Amino acid sequence: MSLLPGERVDVLASRHIKIIQSGAVFSFSLDAVLLANFAQIKRHSRVVDLAAGNGAVGLFLARKTDNRVTMVELQPRLADMARRSVALNALANVDVQEGDLADTTKFVAKDSVDVVTCNPPYFKISARSITNPNDHLAIARHELTTDFATVARVSADLLKYQGKAYFVHRPDRLAELLATLTAVGLAPKQLQFIHPREDREANMVLIAAIKAGRPDGLRIMPPLIVHEADGGYTPFVRRLLHGD
Repeated sequence: MSLLPGERVDVLASRHIKIIQSGAVFSFSLDAVLLANFAQIKRHSRVVDLAAGNGAVGLFLARKTDNRVTMVELQPRLADMARRSVALNALANVDVQEGDLADTTKFVAKDSVDVVTCNPPYFKISARSITNPNDHLAIARHELTTDFATVARVSADLLKYQGKAYFVHRPDRLAELLATLTAVGLAPKQLQFIHPREDREANMVLIAAIKAGRPDGLRIMPPLIVHEADGGYTPFVRRLLHGD
């Protein structure tokens, strides 16, 4: 497997997955690992991962299902990294589609997917926004080419009746996120807040929603703490990253 300048191969030991990374272009972070762990995938689930980046979430989920996993990524360089990682892991059930996630239903049929996952751009764009000078990172982190309303609409279009969508996002946008999901027919069913330390406010939230689900029954899961007081990872996070 050839690597481009500046690329490296990292391993998520708990999933036995190798992934091509680049600090100058894109590297997955803990939010991708947490999202992949949060998503409930059955043995025959048809899965689509939107805004796939270099393929982290899709790769981490691929061995949970014997059905197709489709990753959708706008940026050609990141889509290429994802394809090479798929080949590196010999994952025959995974394909990477390069293009705008808004167009996903052109190559994945509506109402055909069991699970949609997405680690979308977190930050809105305004006249006061300061974006990363690296275009790859700016697009991944800011709503320059898509927004959560689009992610929610496409997810709802793709999912079967009672299909499930899983997202990771920022808690400061939670009210908007839940309203957006509800507006497209995705009923929020689970929230889990991620705290950097036990004494810190949450800086991420995991959201599970069901297509055409009943509007009540939202569950708040126990908080997930990332770091111990000494700065090391908590046992749960260590297991996610490094295995037993």
